[in-house]
Amino acid sequence: MGLFWDLIQQSELENQKGKAESLEERVAVLETELSTTKALLLRTLHILEKSSGLDINEDGKIG
Repeated sequence: MGLFWDLIQQSELENQKGKAESLEERVAVLETELSTTKALLLRTLHILEKSSGLDINEDGKIG
C-alpha cells in the first residue's frame, strides 16, 4: 500500500507542477497583452487629444 500511495502523491505533485508552469505562462501572456493594450490606449488618447484640441487626461499637454 505504501508504494501505491507514493505513486499517487508523486502524480499529484507532477500535476501541481504542470499547473504552476501553465499558470506562469498564462500570466506572461496576459502581461504582454496588458502592455500592448496600454500602448494602444495611449496612442488613441494622443490622437483624440490632437483632433479635439482638449487635454482629456489632464496632464497639461494636448497630444
